[in-house]
Amino acid sequence: MNKEEMYEDIRRWKKEKNAVILAHYYQNDEIQAIADYVGDSLALSQIAAKTDAKIIVFCGVHFMAETAKILSPDKKVLLPNMKAGCIMADMIDEVRLSEYKKKNPDTIIMVYVNSTAKVKALSDICVTSSNALKIIDHYAKDNKKLLYCPDQNLGKYAMKLKGYNFDVWPGFCRIHHNLDTSMVERMKEKYPNSLFIAHPECKLDVLQMADYVGSTKQLVEYVEKSDKKDFIIGTEMGVIYEMKKRCPDKNFIPLSKTLICGQMKMTTLKDLYNCLKDETNEITLDEEIRVNAKRCLDRMLELS
Repeated sequence: MNKEEMYEDIRRWKKEKNAVILAHYYQNDEIQAIADYVGDSLALSQIAAKTDAKIIVFCGVHFMAETAKILSPDKKVLLPNMKAGCIMADMIDEVRLSEYKKKNPDTIIMVYVNSTAKVKALSDICVTSSNALKIIDHYAKDNKKLLYCPDQNLGKYAMKLKGYNFDVWPGFCRIHHNLDTSMVERMKEKYPNSLFIAHPECKLDVLQMADYVGSTKQLVEYVEKSDKKDFIIGTEMGVIYEMKKRCPDKNFIPLSKTLICGQMKMTTLKDLYNCLKDETNEITLDEEIRVNAKRCLDRMLELS
């Protein structure tokens, strides 16, 4: 069966089963091409919650599908490849976070959306890369004790930008964390007319060299609005598909060929095909965990 035949069946099943397909910006091109919605993880979950779809097929990683289930408990949420996880999310768990809370009972736990439902359930508020600075400012300006977890780089970026001091968990996204200033210098020298744009999961010294720092969605919107033609991209290469789709006349150069998330790229068109056909790999959550995790998300939405 070729790709177009698989697409045809997927489109038919979507209608028959009343399903919606979500794809994160970092997914393979052929997945993004068939998705109903492409975007950042939380935004996709919010969109799916507002639809009348009975089935959500989330082409992403495990924590993303969990977030969709948190917001849509009455819908069937499927993850095409159950092995697709997030290394950063795995750098913190509910056991270690519970131990931290016992030792620091007065500290507000601020958790990045790249985290499991169990970790969200233990946290006070969730943030995304697009609203983290605003929410950190809300608490830190009053000198409240904070822990930002699990991404140390976005936390350090916020401290540098705002002049705050708070605890950060030692987690990171491997593909962003491995970028360094020598890569930026080399690419800027090779492409002197290009703007360098980066995701805040990069290390601070790399972010300080960027012409613009933003979430994946913000990076897409930035290149779309910019009158510049050439951009060096400091985030996972999958986002270039959407950038080219919106701006076919512009040039996008990955900062490094290593900017490929193997976890995101695990999901294949065949995985999606089989998952929707058989309605397999359903995400389930303990209701108490789901409710507490939703409280964490709701608090974020109140302050965003």
